[in-house]
Amino acid sequence: MIFAAILAGGIGNRMGNTKKPKQYLLLGEKPIIIHTIEKFFVNNKIEKIVVPCSNNWVNHTNDLIRQYIGETEKIVVIKGGNTRNESIMRAVDYLETNYSIDDNNKIITHDAVRPFISHRILEENIKYSKIHDACDTVIPATDTIVNSSNGEFIDSIPNRNKLFQGQTPQSFSLKKLKKLYNELSDDEKETLTDAANIFIKKGEKVFLINGEPLNIKITYTHDLKLANAILKEDLL
Repeated sequence: MIFAAILAGGIGNRMGNTKKPKQYLLLGEKPIIIHTIEKFFVNNKIEKIVVPCSNNWVNHTNDLIRQYIGETEKIVVIKGGNTRNESIMRAVDYLETNYSIDDNNKIITHDAVRPFISHRILEENIKYSKIHDACDTVIPATDTIVNSSNGEFIDSIPNRNKLFQGQTPQSFSLKKLKKLYNELSDDEKETLTDAANIFIKKGEKVFLINGEPLNIKITYTHDLKLANAILKEDLL
C-alpha cells in the first residue's frame, strides 16, 4: 500500500506577523494546506493520508478538511512532533498501529506548504518508490552556489552541474525509514535537515526524481504573493 504524510507542523515564523501558521493562510479562496491535501486525496493509488500538525491546530485542521473536502476516512489528522522527522515518525507509528505493514509499503512525505505539486511528480514518486527504498524530488541548481564556513569569505564554489535544489515529495520504504532512523544517534538526529538525509547518513542510495520550478514552498510573504499569481494565471 501507498501512504502519504502531509507535514503541517510548522509555525511559519518567516512569514512575518500572521496570527496563524502559514499552511492555514488563504491561497485564493482556500487555505494552502487544503490545496495540498486535495492533490493527494484525488489520487486513488494512495490508501491513507496522515496529516501531522501542531496539537493546537488538530481540531482546526479537521474542521477545514470537513469544510472543503468533506467527511472522509482517507484523511486522518494527528499530533505532530517537535521536528519534521519526529512528525514523520509519528505518521509511521500511526500507520503501523492501524495497518499490517510489510516491506512493500511506501510513505510519500510532502510539505503542506507546497500546494502546486503536479500529478506527474506525485505519480513518479509512487512509481519509483516501488523500485527504490528512498526517492527525493529535486530541480537543477540555476544559480551559482558558494560555500562559506564563516559567512564572510568564500571557501569554495562547487560545480553547479552537480548541484540540485531539494523539493518534496520524498518517498521511502516505510519499514526501512523507521529502521534507519532508530539506528541514528541523538546527535545525528539533531543534524538532520530532512528525511532523505537519514538514508544518506546510513550509506543508502537516494534516487532523484525531477521536480518542477512551480513546485514552490511558501515560506515568505513574497512566496504567497507569487503563489496567488500562479493560481490566478492558471500557470500549472
